[in-house]
Amino acid sequence: MDRAKSIAGVIGLASLLMGCSAKIHPIRVGSKNFTEQIVLGEIIAQHLENRLHKRVERRLNLGGTLLAQEGLRAGDIDLYPEYTGTALAAILKMPATADPAAAFAQVRSAYARNFQIEWLDPLGIDDTFAMVVAGSDARAKHLQTLSDATRETWSLGVGYEFEQRADGLPALEAAYHLRWTAAPKTMDLGLLYKAIAQRQVTMIAANATDGLLSKMDLKVLADDKHAFPSYQACIAVRQDTLRGTPGLREALQELAGKFTNQRMQEMNYEVDGRHRPVAQVASDFLKELEKAQK
Repeated sequence: MDRAKSIAGVIGLASLLMGCSAKIHPIRVGSKNFTEQIVLGEIIAQHLENRLHKRVERRLNLGGTLLAQEGLRAGDIDLYPEYTGTALAAILKMPATADPAAAFAQVRSAYARNFQIEWLDPLGIDDTFAMVVAGSDARAKHLQTLSDATRETWSLGVGYEFEQRADGLPALEAAYHLRWTAAPKTMDLGLLYKAIAQRQVTMIAANATDGLLSKMDLKVLADDKHAFPSYQACIAVRQDTLRGTPGLREALQELAGKFTNQRMQEMNYEVDGRHRPVAQVASDFLKELEKAQK
């Protein structure tokens, strides 16, 4: 065998090995670092394992929005669940909108153009911010909306992102000019409900799908001035992963529209309140979907 043929053979073998490596590359599913994200990530991972019979690598609980986005862009993960309002405000630095369809269209177009990332159809969850007070306070003070709340003075508990992001505390204050007894108390999201239950604060910035909203005596005040944008949950996935993984798009689209805020609240409570394993909660949800489709 002459030198040219030897080199060609080596190149051919390398190409074959690279091709095989690509074929067995696992699908890497990511999530951010709070319960709902981890549950959604696990549901997506199990669904792909069931439908595609491929190896799925879980990279859940990555951190905040910017870390998850950077992981997706860098190829450390192939997909993860994200929210339209978050993408507009935190990543794209675009004005937020309360119109769900408009927000989704803006995000889908901008991510495809700027990042080669595709946003698939919404899952059915709109996890917008929810300003929450004790039910006893709401009844005593006849509160239904955030405009009603301007009649009173409040102590506020918030998560770190809510305090810093333009679509969080700045948007709330610009729309309603609420009166505070002191600067907001910033804490981990998991501590907000304990804080309001113990009267350490009298209002918290929660999320619409928090599990404890349906389990405690609390009142979500209506955002009657639409300070907060729509936060539809969708799956953001790398375009090269979609092209290189047969059946992936179709499998992921099967989850579109299959969730509701109420069902997400229940799953979040199963994990946070009843301390059930995330994998089991995800498995139960997928079994429900399968049964409903028969």
